[in-house]
Amino acid sequence: MSILWLKAIHIFFVIAWFAGIFYLPRLFVYHADATNLAVKEQFKIMERRLWWFVLPFAILTAITGVAMIYQYGSDWLKASPWLHVKLTLVAGVYGYYFYLYKLMKQFAADENTRSARFYRILNESPVLLLLAIVILAVVKPLI
Repeated sequence: MSILWLKAIHIFFVIAWFAGIFYLPRLFVYHADATNLAVKEQFKIMERRLWWFVLPFAILTAITGVAMIYQYGSDWLKASPWLHVKLTLVAGVYGYYFYLYKLMKQFAADENTRSARFYRILNESPVLLLLAIVILAVVKPLI
C-alpha cells in the first residue's frame, strides 16, 4: 500500500475517533445536569454506544500509525524527534479516551460525583492535544 494511501486512511480514522472523543464528554455534561430518570437512562445508552462505536477507530488509528512508522523505517523514527513528542501526546489521548471509559462506567453505575462544569472543561481539553499533534505532524518543528 502506498504511504499516501496509508496516511489518508490514518487521518480518516483519527477524525472518526476524535468525533467520539469530542462528543462523549458533551454527553456527560448533559447527563450530569439531567434530573429525569428516563433521560439519565437514555444518556447511559448513548454514552455506551458511542464509546464502543469509536473504539475500532482508536484501534485502527494505532494500527495505521504503526504501519506508517514501519514503512518509513527505524532510521526515520530515530531521526524524527517531533514524532517522539507526537507519540507521547498520542499516548495521552489514549489515556484520555480510557479515562472517558472509566467516567462512563461511573455514570452507568449512578456513581457520578462531578458537576457539568467539570465535564465542560474535560470536553475542551483534547482540542489542545489535537492541535499540538497536528502541528507536530505537519510542521515538524523539532527537525
